[in-house]
Amino acid sequence: MIRGIKKIGEFVRKETVLSVALFLAVISAFVVPPDRAYVDYIDFRTLAILFCLMTVVAGFSQQGIFNIVAKGMINRMGSLMAVTFVLAFMCFFFSMFITNDVSLITFVPMTLTVLGMAGEEVLTRWMVPVITLQTIAANLGSMLTPIGNPQNLYLYGLAGISAGRFVLLMLPYTVASAALLVIWIIVCMKGKNRQLEIRLSDGDVQVDRKLVGIYCILFVLSLLTVARIVPYWVTFAVVLVVVLICQRRLLLKVDYSLIFTFVGFFVFIGNMGRIDGFRIFVENVLGGHEMITSVIASQVISNVPAAVLLSGFTDSYTDLIIGTNLGGLGTLIASMASLISFKYVARQDKGARGRYLAYFTFANVLFLAVLICIWNIIK
Repeated sequence: MIRGIKKIGEFVRKETVLSVALFLAVISAFVVPPDRAYVDYIDFRTLAILFCLMTVVAGFSQQGIFNIVAKGMINRMGSLMAVTFVLAFMCFFFSMFITNDVSLITFVPMTLTVLGMAGEEVLTRWMVPVITLQTIAANLGSMLTPIGNPQNLYLYGLAGISAGRFVLLMLPYTVASAALLVIWIIVCMKGKNRQLEIRLSDGDVQVDRKLVGIYCILFVLSLLTVARIVPYWVTFAVVLVVVLICQRRLLLKVDYSLIFTFVGFFVFIGNMGRIDGFRIFVENVLGGHEMITSVIASQVISNVPAAVLLSGFTDSYTDLIIGTNLGGLGTLIASMASLISFKYVARQDKGARGRYLAYFTFANVLFLAVLICIWNIIK
């Protein structure tokens, strides 16, 4: 009994957002008993594409493709400022295609290795600002494309707009973000141009070119599905069958908790939308304030749940897209990807957690404030 409670507690701590989503879904089911309408709650297209993209990206990661590219670039850099530029903008650009969380999982450990090779003093002094910068870069870079993060994929499907229009919608904020990152690095790293003796080896990684070729084809197929050229069920079936044949263990690398988190929130929002009083209340709160509301909601429940929650009560999807993307800045939980970086910092140096939270919050709030001002000018 006690052991079971402990296991439940560990699961809740590890998968807090999933646990909340499932709890809300179950509670709402007592208010609106399960019926045939439950099936209509689920956005199977989003879930299928999300599964395909996560599987393909896991395949690329397992082959070490992202690490090879990053190491090749870092080995060409000679100064601390140049290395910081590479580490930050690798997260920025890669997150557009492999999502912000995968980008951080890939490049934050590399940052710790690089700074460690430069010396203990460099690691202690620059770990917090560089990893904070990477986290901001990953969250901002991912907002440009429909596949950059889960809420983009979901809202893009609801909005029914083209991929080109989505990119154009977020382009001004992405360009502004890149400029802000450059300015931040120059200001923070001013005078830090000393030469570093860093040489990252590729280790014993053996790239299977055949598998890489297969994953490239599956990735293109997934993009065609995002663009609504290939039906999602076709791509899902092809990816599942091909991976089962070529590398079935890869399916264990997929983040199924994210998929079930979406399902939980789909059920909760679907049920609450059938309660007239609640629906009218939320619609009145949202009316004309979708962007700011989604930014605020993201600070408390993170941007993915905020996107699913608010989308059930408004059709101003472009405002939600902007709001939940900018809302990924701010608090540590505004974007769940930010927790990845925090865990790496805490694992490296528990004593740095307070310093990291303070620096992270200050930098995020500053970036968020500037981007909201830009939104006010553009709208």
